Amino acid sequence: MKIKIFIAILGILAFIGCGDSNTSSVSKADSNKVYEVKFSHVVNVNTPKGKAADFFAKRAEELSNGRLKVYVFPSAQLVDDDKIFQELKRNNIQMAAPSFSKFTPFAKEFNFWDIPFLFRDTEHLHKVMDGEVGEILKDVIAKKGYVALDYWDTGFKHFSSNKKPIVIPSDAEGQKMRIMSSKVLEEQTKAIKAIPQVLPFGEVYSALQTGVVDAAENPLANFYNSKFYEVQNSLTISNHGYLGSLVVASEKFWQELPQDLQEVIKTAMKEATMFNRQEAKEDERLLFEKLKSEDKTKTQIFELTPEQRKQWEKVMIGIYPKFYDLVGQDLIEKTLNIP
Repeated sequence: MKIKIFIAILGILAFIGCGDSNTSSVSKADSNKVYEVKFSHVVNVNTPKGKAADFFAKRAEELSNGRLKVYVFPSAQLVDDDKIFQELKRNNIQMAAPSFSKFTPFAKEFNFWDIPFLFRDTEHLHKVMDGEVGEILKDVIAKKGYVALDYWDTGFKHFSSNKKPIVIPSDAEGQKMRIMSSKVLEEQTKAIKAIPQVLPFGEVYSALQTGVVDAAENPLANFYNSKFYEVQNSLTISNHGYLGSLVVASEKFWQELPQDLQEVIKTAMKEATMFNRQEAKEDERLLFEKLKSEDKTKTQIFELTPEQRKQWEKVMIGIYPKFYDLVGQDLIEKTLNIP
């Protein structure tokens, strides 16, 4: 009887030993596993977003010692931003950088980023993004089933016109202005007594050329690269609104990722964000110089004086209460109170 018990104990110990050996080999296999990441975005590789995505891919691979392989697909090669969220849910794509407007159908709080003259300058904007307000808005997206990583710059928007330079609010009265589909932008346009016209971006050039619309709002990158200077005779550097993106990841992908690689992605993303901001700043400077100096550019450029900007702020702050229910009064007030 004692011999049988002894043999049984030996068998159990042998089984446990085999288990330890298997666990060790699985752990080792996990540590060597390569995770492939498809990162989709819709812009050209030479834009600040495009360059930042490539920078992120390189740094993620370096910091993970090759355990992360990030493949970037620019210019909507895989999928357009209108379908990106369902592809992230399915984990067919692991990362993306949709513009803020793409989040608004399921996260109304993201209309916040469209509010005019809310951000005093780029420094103030980045304080908002990197602080409490930015985190609150990331949490909104997290609750919708996505991993919110970081905000990337596209640039501030500026008014242009082929009818009359829009330098002070009253200049816009009666002008047909192209806008993106946005409740905030509709209210902004009505506040200056212009006529909002929602049009897809691909139709804007011909609409400006034929007079279907008189005016538009765009960051310098869109204005220059889409050659709007050919069909708009004035451009006001108004910095009245902001365009940006939020880099998000598939929740399913994120949950399957080891914690050490999650930290690698966070670190690489912080570096890529700093890179993106510098690229966006430099891009803005270069495009402004091109618009001022190139002979083919006939657009007259206006820059707001502090007094003119105050006129705009007075008009726009007056419509902020209309957005309280949409984005939250507290977010707007927190932003205005950031020094």
